[in-house]
Formats: sequence, C-alpha cells, structure tokens
Amino acid sequence: MRLKESKNPWLLLVFVLVPISILALRPTPEPLSDLPHVIVWAWERPENFDFIDTKRIGVAFLAKTLRLEGDRVVSKPRLQPLTLAPGTKLIAVVRIESDHPTLSSTQLARTAAEIIELAKLPDISAVQIDFDATVSERNFYRSLLHEVKPQVPALSITALASWCAGDNWLADLPIDEAVPMLFRMGVDKKRFQSDPRFEAEICFDSAGVATDEPLRPPNVERLYIFNPNPWSRYSLNSALETYKR
Repeated sequence: MRLKESKNPWLLLVFVLVPISILALRPTPEPLSDLPHVIVWAWERPENFDFIDTKRIGVAFLAKTLRLEGDRVVSKPRLQPLTLAPGTKLIAVVRIESDHPTLSSTQLARTAAEIIELAKLPDISAVQIDFDATVSERNFYRSLLHEVKPQVPALSITALASWCAGDNWLADLPIDEAVPMLFRMGVDKKRFQSDPRFEAEICFDSAGVATDEPLRPPNVERLYIFNPNPWSRYSLNSALETYKR
C-alpha cells in the first residue's frame, strides 16, 4: 500500500519521532536482575551443589585470592572442587588481602587484570570483590573498581556494615551492588543485630548473613548466606527456613 504524500511536513516528523521516543522510555535491565534471590557463598573447600533448585538458589564461589605484598600481587587460584547443578547462576568471588602494599599504579594494573580474568570463566553472571579496604586503601580501591567495571558483566562488592551506615563512602563507586556483611561484625555487632538498617542506597537491595550467627536481616531482594561448614541439602534447607526464604 502506498501512503499519500502529506502537505504537512510536521506529520511525517511525528511518525518518525514517536517510535524513537517509545524505545528511549524502555527501562534498561539491571545487571543483576537475572540472579536468584538467594545466593550461597562457597569458600575454599570442596562443595557439592548438585541438589539445589537453580531457579531459587545461586552460587558465589571463591575463584581466587589476591595478596598485595609490597609492590607484588600474589595470586592464589581456587584449588578445591566445586560441583554444580546444570544452569546454576554463578558469581566469581575474588578475595583481596593486603600486607603493607605500595598501592602503586603498577600494583593497581596487575590487580585489575587478575580480577578481569574471572569474567572469562564459563557461565559467570557477575564478579564480586571481597576487600576490607582500610581508609588509606580506599582511593586505590576506588580506582580499581573503575578499571574493572567496564570489563565484567556485573560488579558486586562485599561491604563492612559500617560502610553502609554513617561511614558512607560507597555512594560514588562504580558498582552494581554492595552486600553489607551482617556477621563477624566485631564491635558493630550489637548495633546492627538490633537494627540492621542502612543509609547508603547501594546497600538497600542485598545483605550477607551466616548460618551460625542468625539474626533478623533487613528486607532485601537478594540474600547471601555464608556457611562455615560444607553445604548440604539439610544445612541449606535449614538456612532458608531460618531466614524465611
């Protein structure tokens, strides 16, 4: 069918602009939106998750540990086996430890390269950095996140509970998620066990808890659960019941 020519040039402009405007209004999917609402941490030990319901449960596994020593970056890969159910959503976790680091540009580049390498692992939905950065290490950490963010599918970090309440230096970090750790809190334990609420908006959607330190977590979309012992069907079901998941 041939359209009749319009004598009004603005009519054609409307037809062209409306579809473009509709496309512009479509929301961009959140980088972590396809992850389950429960994520279990798998630390450095043999773990078997062939029994999990992959629609409900995801796995964040320690993929490597980086130790910043002087101007060196010592990388230790995961050495323990990890058995997974087909279709499991995976987050590759890197633990960063420091021992009098220089925090030089060379050390920054090497650390970033080690982390970006994790995005090449099969079926990785996100990379998570576990680094209890001191105040003097924060500028280094911020620069590291800027280096890593464009090179990974999504970027998550663990966060000390104090970072999310009062000591809010997270606001301008290039991350998709901060997971406040509501266990092994030391002096902050009483405060957050009685009132686990946060001021930093980036901490509103996720929280980290442990099977051996049950508490009432905030109402979050995604709950990470740590188990100091190997996971089993029983321990997972018990944790889901404890945390009403």
